Amino acid sequence: MSSMLTIGQLADYAGVTIKAIRHYHERGLLAEPGRDSSGYRRYTAEHAIKLVKIRTLAHAGVPLARIRGLLDADAETLTAAIAEIDRDLQDRIAQLGRTRNQLAQLRGGDRLFVSPEVADHLDDLRELGVSERQIHLERDGWILMQTASPEDASLWIAEKRELMTDPEFRALYLGHDAAYDWSSDDPRLPGLADRTRNWFTNRLSRSETCAVHNPAIARLAAQSQPGASSPAWDRLAELMTG
Repeated sequence: MSSMLTIGQLADYAGVTIKAIRHYHERGLLAEPGRDSSGYRRYTAEHAIKLVKIRTLAHAGVPLARIRGLLDADAETLTAAIAEIDRDLQDRIAQLGRTRNQLAQLRGGDRLFVSPEVADHLDDLRELGVSERQIHLERDGWILMQTASPEDASLWIAEKRELMTDPEFRALYLGHDAAYDWSSDDPRLPGLADRTRNWFTNRLSRSETCAVHNPAIARLAAQSQPGASSPAWDRLAELMTG
């Protein structure tokens, strides 16, 4: 290494970029030499030594704000500072681990918000071909139910999953889902209403009885789900109660 270096030569020697050297100048970590008669800044061996120290500390994770006070520190001070920085890094690693766990839960989709039983039920609905709109409505309803009454929700989801094993109930469920987009005077609505009414007459669902016991939750669910109604669904409700 020659006794005087250009900034490019210094960067190559220390294994850093010219941009990094200029940043260290701006932060006051590395003194910026004056220009020679040719207008170039010339760096000495002292600059190179200090730059290697800066690079080593920075690569070890020491914040730049801390490096200036450590460049000329004695061994005891440096050891204590490094131990403190290491503890800070361990805390950051732990926090990053918690953040990754939260992200993993988010990747789980519905399972972040509802019980495993409800999440399995929603997966079953997807496999059945139920619309995402309807699945979102169900999920939001289960969130409310689980929060208001976990015990009832547990009984209700068991009943709902049992009902979904009934081919006739599945057909009615899919029919109601499809009817959302029908017009209010669609000729298929009266038949769907009749089949639904007959099914409930033959097998009164315990889940429906449970819902009657929680009218406040039912109202809250309806108010929180603006997509829970359509002209066709409103007409279907009229036909079923008429």
